[in-house]
Amino acid sequence: MKRRTIVVVGGLAQRAGYGGHAWVFLQYLLGFRRLGYDVLFVDRLETEWCADDDARRRSAEQTRNIAYLERAMSAIGTPIPYAVLCDGGTRVIGMERDELIDRMRRSVMLLDVMGFLDDDELLDAAPLRVFLDVDPGFPQMWRALGWADLFTRHDAYVTIGANIGRSDCRIPTGGVDWLTTRPPVVLEHWPAARDDASTAAITTVAAWRGPFSSIEYEGETYGLRAHQFRRFSALPRRTDASFELALDIDPADERDRDLLLGDGWALAEPRDVAADVGSYRSYVQRSRAELMIAKGMYVQARSGWFSDRSACYLASGRPVLAQDTGLRDRYPLGAGLLTFSTLEEAVVAVERLDRGYAHHAVAARRIAEEYFDSDRVLGLLLRELGVAASA
Repeated sequence: MKRRTIVVVGGLAQRAGYGGHAWVFLQYLLGFRRLGYDVLFVDRLETEWCADDDARRRSAEQTRNIAYLERAMSAIGTPIPYAVLCDGGTRVIGMERDELIDRMRRSVMLLDVMGFLDDDELLDAAPLRVFLDVDPGFPQMWRALGWADLFTRHDAYVTIGANIGRSDCRIPTGGVDWLTTRPPVVLEHWPAARDDASTAAITTVAAWRGPFSSIEYEGETYGLRAHQFRRFSALPRRTDASFELALDIDPADERDRDLLLGDGWALAEPRDVAADVGSYRSYVQRSRAELMIAKGMYVQARSGWFSDRSACYLASGRPVLAQDTGLRDRYPLGAGLLTFSTLEEAVVAVERLDRGYAHHAVAARRIAEEYFDSDRVLGLLLRELGVAASA
């Protein structure tokens, strides 16, 4: 029987040098492939500049970005085919535009991460257009405030905000019937690390602010990761553990950098230690555990958000100390995955990790197998979308 295709759309190439960002898309592409589908990745680069010098500089940047995308699509097993829209979609790198449109028409589904695809002809060609929300709260509030509407021209809506639609979640549904899902991990590419990491640093890979601004909605300001992290800055001074952040932080945030360093955090440059899919995985797997500090949006809205990065730590047999975003009835907590809401609770979580590290490491992998295995997560998602779980 002829295999069918699932098309995944997202912005990978513009963030060359951030291996964790590439893995967001690879988990879906590799996961759908495991379920028997052919896959195609579609990206977009804006390249229209007026001045000749700018055009040449942009062309060189585009070449680097495309090369990074190609390496990511080839890094894990059989290369994944891709198409990159350039110059407003008039030029396509990876295949001819007519071929891309034809493959869209013959696909079973288009998974559009954060509504990244803005090409009407391609959207119209897909038989099923699925919006995937990986930043719960932002697109919903943008729409409610009239700032931006990423939801148009889609047939179904999926979010990793597990609590959206519940009475205790402050994210507006916008009248949309949201399907909730978990971030998938392709376990064969994220085996439990064998090295003893009991004396290694507790780490994470994160952006201090990220691409979005805070949002004021219905009288409350929903903040960013920076606003939450400051609440836990003293954690290294309160424990005997070592902490390292692979942190993308702007030079303008010098006061925050000094605060972190003064409180005992070691800082690494993500593009030095986790620049591609291989080095990112290595960084996660040589860590002792992860400290997951969430964006203020996720915490304040009680979104039920769980990090795709944290799922990778769990799969690697690395425990996760997670700031609570409304997770208490979503996952088994206490062994392998420990939550906290205050600095004092975070200190207790680190102490519990110290007392039984080996037990927590085994439990972490077990949680990944039970809750984040791509076969289970994506199989269920396809069934809920009315798509067969196996091609």
